[in-house]
Amino acid sequence: MPDHSLLCIVLLLVLGGEFVNGWTDAPNAIATVVSTRVLTPYRALAMASVLNFLGTLSGVAVAETIGRGIVQTEAVTLYSIAAAAVSILIWSIFAAYYGLPTSKTHELVAGLTGAALATSGTHVLIPAGLEKVGLGLVFSTVLGFAGGFCLMVIILWVFRRSNPGKVNPLFRVLQVFSSGFMAFSHGSNDGQKFMGIFALALVLGGVMNEFHIDLWVKIVCAIVMAIGTATGGWRIVKTMGIRMTKLEPVHGFAAETAAATVIQIATHLGVPLSTTHTISTAIIGVGATRRLSAVRWGVTMEIVTAWILTFPICGLIAFAVMKIVMLLT
Repeated sequence: MPDHSLLCIVLLLVLGGEFVNGWTDAPNAIATVVSTRVLTPYRALAMASVLNFLGTLSGVAVAETIGRGIVQTEAVTLYSIAAAAVSILIWSIFAAYYGLPTSKTHELVAGLTGAALATSGTHVLIPAGLEKVGLGLVFSTVLGFAGGFCLMVIILWVFRRSNPGKVNPLFRVLQVFSSGFMAFSHGSNDGQKFMGIFALALVLGGVMNEFHIDLWVKIVCAIVMAIGTATGGWRIVKTMGIRMTKLEPVHGFAAETAAATVIQIATHLGVPLSTTHTISTAIIGVGATRRLSAVRWGVTMEIVTAWILTFPICGLIAFAVMKIVMLLT
């Protein structure tokens, strides 16, 4: 197969991953604002699509970490990028069918790692990059939960003597802004990850001489993710916004604001983190301020199980795909 044909196939697979990213991950940004009925589903999707697009254009730090900070560049081939993209598509679609939010960050890192292990072994992995992924795991879980919990406690204390009838309309307005902030943050972190892989594929395919993120790459990836967002992953919205815990506008505002703030800090540091983990743990933290039983722990454990399985399953799929490719080429 000519190299340019292979490159086109790989780029389409990467864009397929970006589309699925918008379809299955971006619903996290609108789950609470839809479940609290502050916005209709289609208005929320329209807003999230635009702000995901703008967020994806906002920087390249995370893209550079993913593109050349996880696996040594010389160990990455177009085939290994394709194997990683295939693992993302398979696992994301499977999880979305059951309404389970999964981390595109972990899927992508696991896929790249699995493909690299199949061809080169462990010595091509970059410890510093993997440490950033580990740091992202801390950001998304610990800080997500703590941020949601603490912000909700502060809000409850500030408005402890206020009339709920007057406070609720305020937070219905504020939640529109916090949901937009969350959608922008999702694009600024998650959208960049596929930009990094797209640019790396262009280098491997001989289109670019060195790794960098051109404006057109940003725009293409941002548009594809925005289209994916517009399709809406309604089963995931139901899981995040309804099944985990009962949310009112004030809870949605607290969860979205806390999660988006954590994501923005990580993005500034070039740390790829799971926006799914961040908003999920922020929702749990907000719910826990009422009482622990307010969180539906059975649903939460289903989500956590999907998180745990993401690394080994995506890694094994990419490893297997890469081995098959090596046998056929």
